[in-house]
Amino acid sequence: MIHTADASPNEVSHVNKNDKVDVSIIIVNYNTRQLTLDCLASVYASQTSYQYEVIVVDNASRDDSVGAIQHAYPNVRMIANSANTGFAVANNQGMDIAGGHYILLLNSDTVVQPDTLHTMVYFMDCHPEMGASGCKVILPDGSLDKACKRGFPTPSASFYYAFGLSRIFPDRPKFNQYQLGHLSPDDEYPVDCLVGAFMLVRRETIEQIGGLDETFFMYGEDIDWCYRIKEAGWGIYYYPRTYIVHYKGGSARRKPLKITYEFHRAMWVFHRKHYAKKHNPLMNGAVWMGISLKFTLSLLRNWVSLPSRSKRTVTPTRTENEVSSEVKS
Repeated sequence: MIHTADASPNEVSHVNKNDKVDVSIIIVNYNTRQLTLDCLASVYASQTSYQYEVIVVDNASRDDSVGAIQHAYPNVRMIANSANTGFAVANNQGMDIAGGHYILLLNSDTVVQPDTLHTMVYFMDCHPEMGASGCKVILPDGSLDKACKRGFPTPSASFYYAFGLSRIFPDRPKFNQYQLGHLSPDDEYPVDCLVGAFMLVRRETIEQIGGLDETFFMYGEDIDWCYRIKEAGWGIYYYPRTYIVHYKGGSARRKPLKITYEFHRAMWVFHRKHYAKKHNPLMNGAVWMGISLKFTLSLLRNWVSLPSRSKRTVTPTRTENEVSSEVKS
């Protein structure tokens, strides 16, 4: 059930259940069979002396994901849910049975590089003050997935981002508090939050702060987790000495209502949990109105895109593949 790769890139061996596991890799799957199989292929091709186990949590997929994964990778530890529990719940289920010193949240629509696991685990071993770290995340076209290094979405940071000031003044830190566009993606530095597509977290940190907040069905749970990690005094670090590819880019614009709703609900849940008590009712009301307006505009954009939907060739995107591991539309 547990897999390890020796330091030699072509030598792979299994370890017993009672042996030490350095990192537990948790992948949530929902109707992303081929993406998950590709992700697993990249994981098992890792060149590392660290011992790792892979846990797949399936959220009641209808595409025979469970059977296909178990057939191709019998060493995977599988949790097969009878219903779609959501992204946070599913990852927490994986963490409950994980034996690793580190926990890696890894999206099903990602491909890791041969050195990714070794580079990131070694970094964490060398920096015990870090509660979490993330590598560089790129999209299939080679561009940066900007969510891999972020500041917290404070009211001011969200305002500058939503109204395009970060794009108008790309070199001004004041206006780039959220996506940190003024910082080079090729440099390493502490950040506020990472992306749940690849987040390596120390077990001691999780034991101190708990798992993902299950109030978030999808979206926002990674930012909330990072907020609690930093609140507890741990560091969070962006370390682009290795990278993964995140297959979420595409041409589809229309999003299912459930996804659009959960995306905007997560914004308010995060603000209410961490910022509402720090601001007066006027500010909180403005944030609520801003989120409501953005939600309404998103619904209108989806509605306008309906007539042309049948004429488009749709490429898998976060809304239809990555998110499918988290929600049934």
